[in-house]
Amino acid sequence: MQVVSCKNCGAKNRVDESKLEHSQAKCGQCGAKLDTVSAVNEPTTTTILVTDQNFATQVLQVQGVPVLLDCWAPWCGPCRIIAPVLDQLATEANGRYLIAKLNDDENQRTAVQFQVSSIPTMLIFKDGKLVDRMVGALPKQAIAARLAQAI
Repeated sequence: MQVVSCKNCGAKNRVDESKLEHSQAKCGQCGAKLDTVSAVNEPTTTTILVTDQNFATQVLQVQGVPVLLDCWAPWCGPCRIIAPVLDQLATEANGRYLIAKLNDDENQRTAVQFQVSSIPTMLIFKDGKLVDRMVGALPKQAIAARLAQAI
C-alpha cells in the first residue's frame, strides 16, 4: 500500500500497488486518476493487504506476534482519520507486531465472520485467535497500548 498525493486536489490517498501498476487508481476525494510518478516520491508503508482469500495465511497463521487487522472502507471518514496513525504504527513496529488492512466493502465474508458492524473496527489476533477488538477512531496512544498488551 502506498500513499499518493492527488495532483488535482492535493488529497493523500492509500492505494494498492496493483491499481497503480494498471493505472486504475483514482482519488477518493475528487475522482481524478492518480499518477504513478507521484507514488514513487511518497513513502511506502509496511501494512499487509488482507482479503477474504488470504485472511487465513496473512492473519490466522501468523505465530509469535500480534496482528492488528484494520477493517475499513474508502468512503468512511473515521477510517481515513486513523489511516495515517496505523501507517505510523506499521513503520514503528520493528517486528513486534503487524498491521493489516481489510477493505470491509470488498471482503464481507471476513467482516461478517468477526461481526464487524461498525467501521473502523480494529481486531487484534495473536497466534490465530482474536484477542482484542477496538471500534472507532482511537488515538495512536490507545491503539499502541492495546498492541503492547497483546505482545
